[in-house]
Amino acid sequence: MALGYVRPARSGDAGDIARIQLTTWRVAYRRLLPRQVLDELDEDWLAQHWDAAITSPPSPQHRVLVAVEQAEQSYLVGFTASGPADEQALAAEEPAEALGGGVAAVTDLLVEPRWGRRGHGSRLLAAAVDLWRTDGFDTALAWAYDQDPATRKFLGSAGWAPDGATRALDVADMLVPQLRLHVAIPPAADE
Repeated sequence: MALGYVRPARSGDAGDIARIQLTTWRVAYRRLLPRQVLDELDEDWLAQHWDAAITSPPSPQHRVLVAVEQAEQSYLVGFTASGPADEQALAAEEPAEALGGGVAAVTDLLVEPRWGRRGHGSRLLAAAVDLWRTDGFDTALAWAYDQDPATRKFLGSAGWAPDGATRALDVADMLVPQLRLHVAIPPAADE
């Protein structure tokens, strides 16, 4: 087991988060998304996006967390972003009230492939669950690509299951199917 920990992201982390996202997408989604889309992703633009998400979140419940691998040096190796569920968490033509209150939505949960299988994803997810519980959320949602068995298996091992909602993202005129997973957020062990 690797030595590592999770902490809230800081502004200076935006470049590493963008690098992790770009590297992970280009490896994990190379057969899923059009090559030109992956090739055209701009790391600087992603870093600006992540800096804004870290320094100016829409609410105190919107958070970006990073996973750090500890060795002789420390490396940012993964991240997660989440917040209250909004229209991005909805399936096509699903009414906004369908989700109700008390629902957190994961927008990103990525660990750079070369650092995978060391517990970083589990630590990120556990830290997010602790924060969701503190914020009063009782359910969490995440969209996964239908053709991404690794994400579905990882979340499934943590108790997440499909809720029946599906959608297809239009990526450069290619429809990429997704399914939505959900999980009940258990009360704290001392409750």
